[in-house]
Amino acid sequence: MIKATMSSGKVTLFHQDPHSGVTYRIPALLHIPTDTLLAFAEKRSSARDEDAECLVLRREGVEAAQHLWGPREPLTSAVLRGHRTMNPCPVYERKSRTVFLFFICVRKHVTERWQILTGRNAARLCYVRSGDAGRTWSSLTDLTEQVIGEDLTDWATFAVGPGHGVQLSSGRLVIPAYTYHITARCCRLPLPWWTLPRSVVFYSDDGGQRWHKGELIEGMQTVECQVAEVACQACDPVLYCNARTHCRCRAAALSTDQGLTFESPSACKKLCEPPHGCQGSVVKEPDGPADETTCLTVSWLLYSHPTDQHKRGVEQNKGSFQS
Repeated sequence: MIKATMSSGKVTLFHQDPHSGVTYRIPALLHIPTDTLLAFAEKRSSARDEDAECLVLRREGVEAAQHLWGPREPLTSAVLRGHRTMNPCPVYERKSRTVFLFFICVRKHVTERWQILTGRNAARLCYVRSGDAGRTWSSLTDLTEQVIGEDLTDWATFAVGPGHGVQLSSGRLVIPAYTYHITARCCRLPLPWWTLPRSVVFYSDDGGQRWHKGELIEGMQTVECQVAEVACQACDPVLYCNARTHCRCRAAALSTDQGLTFESPSACKKLCEPPHGCQGSVVKEPDGPADETTCLTVSWLLYSHPTDQHKRGVEQNKGSFQS
């Protein structure tokens, strides 16, 4: 095991190899109530998306009152022949104590741009699961036909997350995702400028046995996203979605039906982005004490994302919902 540097609070989990060019991109982190952290990333032969190869994992646990990170492990079961594995998006199911790791498998050498231009989807919706906190993993399950079905003809491509999913207070498991939706064709061919990105979620109400998809989020072009549940005293919990855009700022939308539908998203001007956006994350902190002036419970959302309009620096922000 590799000991984390607890004095500084920082540890580098994945290193680029300056000699071979192997690099690690698209991180995801999942906390398991047994004091375990699972860190995932894509292993790539270069920084390019089309050079993604497989997913890798590092586990952190507590031993002898020390936080220790294990070695980097390739997830050999999360592989589909002839495809590259991308976009790790894990979620923990509390009742069965199962980790579901969602990802997409994309045909090798096929770029996202090619799929958007031709309308020929090359991605598959897949997952593996673990019942022992990431020590061992099941074989791959391909959900593409079951969950997306006939709508796949209008999805030029799609992906999950990246980042993490959530389990709601109702027990529903939610996996954030996005698609490039073909909204217009000419002579049965897609019009690329009318193939628009839309965020969406996949969900399960039976502990991960069966999965479904919600409605596409309309009203604004949104791409990669993350979701978090915010508790309310006067109404049912609200699902908050924070999404990447191409508008140099993030977008936010709310759902009052656990992700089946979302209201039209609004631009968050204070949460600015680089020109083509960047991966971001939002996590709900446990509800704090009631606000003394309003007697309302305060829910904190921790937001992490570059907030420079020109480059991908890193900055964290904290916002609150009062309910």
